[in-house]
Amino acid sequence: MNHTEAGKYWNNNAETWTFLARSGFDIYRDHLNTPAFFSVLPDVKNLYGLDIGCGEGYNTRLLAKCGAKMEAIDISEIFIQKAMEEEKINFLGINYKVASAVDLPFENASFDFATAFMSLQDVPETEQAIKEAFRVLKPKGFLQFSITHPCFMTPHRKNLRDANGRTYAIEVGQYFKNLDGQVEEWLFTAAPLSLKLSLSKFKIPLFTRTLSQWFNILIETGFIIEKVNEPYPDDEIIKKEPKLQDAQQVAYFLHIRCRKP
Repeated sequence: MNHTEAGKYWNNNAETWTFLARSGFDIYRDHLNTPAFFSVLPDVKNLYGLDIGCGEGYNTRLLAKCGAKMEAIDISEIFIQKAMEEEKINFLGINYKVASAVDLPFENASFDFATAFMSLQDVPETEQAIKEAFRVLKPKGFLQFSITHPCFMTPHRKNLRDANGRTYAIEVGQYFKNLDGQVEEWLFTAAPLSLKLSLSKFKIPLFTRTLSQWFNILIETGFIIEKVNEPYPDDEIIKKEPKLQDAQQVAYFLHIRCRKP
C-alpha cells in the first residue's frame, strides 16, 4: 500500500472522525497526548510553521493560537474541507492545502519548524516523509512529531484487566513485524454506544516500525535528536477521565523533537 491508497482510507474516515473528535470523544488526544506535546514544544510565537497531516485542524489551530504563522497539509480532501470551514468561522490566518507528506508543495528551507501530530505513522513511505520534512525546514529549524509508541502499540496487543476492570498490564507481541497496510477497525472508546451503533467504524491501515527504525531514519536523514517524551496521565487526570487509566501502565504515545543542523 502506498500513500495514495492509505489516503483514501483517511478520506473515508474524515467525516465521522471530525464529528466524534469535535464532540469531545477523542479523550486520549484532548486530555493526554496534545497537552503533553505542547508542554515540550519550544516557543513558536512569530515563527513560520508547517503542520503535516493536519486532519481537521485541531492542533494546527492551537499552534496558531500560540502565535505561529501556520501552513497545514493533509492528504484527505474532506479533512481539509472541514479545517477550512472552521477557519472561515474562527479566522486564525491558517493556510490549508490538500497534499501528501511524501511530496510537500513548498520550497526548500521554507519553515522555522514543522509538526506532525499522529500522522507520520500513517504514511507507508516513512523515510520519504521524514526527508521531505527535513527539506522544507530552514537550517536550525525543528520537527516535532507524535506517534503511537512502537514498543507498546504492537501488532499483537491486549489489555489485561483485574476484577474491577482496571488495566494492570499490557500484553504485547510481534514487535519486529512491520505491518504494511493491515486495516484495523474501531471508533473512539469514549463515544456512547448509541453513536457507535449508528456510525461506521474507522478503517485505518497500519504501518508499524520499531523504535530503532524510527530513530535511525531520523539520524540517517540528517536530523539531530533533541527531545524525547512519553506522555503519562497523572492521578488528577484519571479522576477527570477514568478511561485513561490504562495509559498509566505503559506509554501509548511517543514524542520526538529533532533539529536540522
